[in-house]
Amino acid sequence: MCGIVAYVGHREACSIIIKGLKRLEYRGYDSAGVALMNGDLNVYKKKGKVSKLENYLTDKDTHGNIGMGHTRWATHGEPNDRNAHPHYSSSGKLAIIHNGIIENYATLKTLLIEKGHTFQSDTDSEVFINLIEDIKINSKCTLVEAVRLALHEVVGAYAIVVLSKDDPNQLVAARKGSPLVVGIGEGEHFLASDATPIIEYTSDVVYINDQEIVVIKDGELDIRSKEDVKQTPYIQRLELALESIEKGGYEHFMLKEIFEQPRSILDCLRGRMIPEKGHLMMSGFFEYENKFAKANRILIVACGTSYHAGLVAEYLIEDLARVPVEVEYASEFRYRNPIINENDIVIAISQSGETADTLAAIELAKSKGATIFGICNVVGSSIARATDAGAYTHAGPEIGVASTKAFTAQVTVLTLIAMIMGRRRGTIETTKLNQLMVELESIPGKVEQALQLDEQIQKISAVFKDASSFLYLGRGYNFPVALEGALKLKEISYIHAEGYPAAEMKHGPIALIDEHMPVVVIATKDSSYEKIVSNVQEVRARKGKVIAVVTEGDNVIPSMADYVVEVPETNEHLMPLLSVIPLQLLSYHIAVMRGCNVDQPRNLAKSVTVE
Repeated sequence: MCGIVAYVGHREACSIIIKGLKRLEYRGYDSAGVALMNGDLNVYKKKGKVSKLENYLTDKDTHGNIGMGHTRWATHGEPNDRNAHPHYSSSGKLAIIHNGIIENYATLKTLLIEKGHTFQSDTDSEVFINLIEDIKINSKCTLVEAVRLALHEVVGAYAIVVLSKDDPNQLVAARKGSPLVVGIGEGEHFLASDATPIIEYTSDVVYINDQEIVVIKDGELDIRSKEDVKQTPYIQRLELALESIEKGGYEHFMLKEIFEQPRSILDCLRGRMIPEKGHLMMSGFFEYENKFAKANRILIVACGTSYHAGLVAEYLIEDLARVPVEVEYASEFRYRNPIINENDIVIAISQSGETADTLAAIELAKSKGATIFGICNVVGSSIARATDAGAYTHAGPEIGVASTKAFTAQVTVLTLIAMIMGRRRGTIETTKLNQLMVELESIPGKVEQALQLDEQIQKISAVFKDASSFLYLGRGYNFPVALEGALKLKEISYIHAEGYPAAEMKHGPIALIDEHMPVVVIATKDSSYEKIVSNVQEVRARKGKVIAVVTEGDNVIPSMADYVVEVPETNEHLMPLLSVIPLQLLSYHIAVMRGCNVDQPRNLAKSVTVE
């Protein structure tokens, strides 16, 4: 959600910024712009894609060694040229790019108008830069001090970068609740929302903490707290390769990431599980293993696809470890005055590690004394730093907005946690645990087999690409998979889809079923199999078109279904890792056939960093 890139050094800033903005396109946006210092402070911006901005810059003077760029995801004000970032201050001497939301912008705007400031946009971000300018003029202070004082007056979330015409060799930045990383090169510095625009130039980065201010001037990096206390930057080495954020011959990032799942699951397991040695351990989990074992209750907070992974974990942990689990939408959790105490463990799940609602839920749970365990994919992310302990999924960069490999990586980590807890609590027999470990080790290979269904699923997709609505049904461990399959279809093809527990079909959704309704039934062999057979018969009796995901070798449900997709057999605890694969491919191919922008679906952002 929104993207920031800034540069100061010995290279031409514009080309670096434009390339960086393209790398951030996966975050979702509706307009783009740059501010460049080349004797004057020039702002160029356009509604639409970065490529449109790039064309607009063709006949402009874009020389200069310092600048900043932005991709905007609209919050205040509709997507258009004037609401695009960067924004000038009233005098035109300052410019800002801003990710986040300023909640008290209306009050501040009224006060600034009374003081004579004028506004050209509908954004809260323009209020921010005029507030900084007002403080700078009236307090007769430096830009850095004006930014610091402004941060005490704004309420909300932000990652900002500010340029000043009067100080043409300086970048000033700050963050609270929205990610910001500094790249450190040879005689040059970079700022970005994440590491993807930086890795081509440097592997040394500093992840900026909440309420820190960054000043880059004359080749020096200075980081201070909002209270003006100097901070010592912690420089980390990026473990990220340039090829990992490129398509690698695939038509779309989403397809690449679907096919990366055998490797990403294997990477997630590596070093954590060795079945032949009985080795089962997660370093981030080890310190709190005893607390997990004694927990009265586990709360899982997440949004979107991560929420569905959490639902799978509810089945896993309650089944294997016999601990009560509640799964909450992070966006609702903080607003309903939840009952939390120091004996509770809260597991927060987020691919990006920057999800605003999940971060807010973490802060609430921490204030109640709960232990917080984070599961995320991005090293150095806000959730990784805000939690007491945690585990990285090691899925590698996920560029497609619709999450795929992150889901299976999250489920893999959660499966390991459930197994470790079950062993520690004595609720799972050693023989069963060993069998489960051996089977989990085989999952990457079985996912590889499931991916070989791609051509078959393309043919099914061609039949249903013009459908107006879908139902997804599953029971037990496959119910969250039904929800995830429906979400994928909605996200990228814009077809209405709903997921239900199969038994709930009779309590309303069955009224929708007719000969025009495709019904995807996840009907693999498990403890609910006989019940799901009955559900398929009920759909067929009403002329619904059944697309069944079944276990290899099943000869019962295929005799009833219109279309059948077979996945390899596995333990029902692990089936979500396989049964979700055909649903990801189905949504992908339908979206492609409908001409949708698969990697950047409308109105969506990869990382939702505002509430």
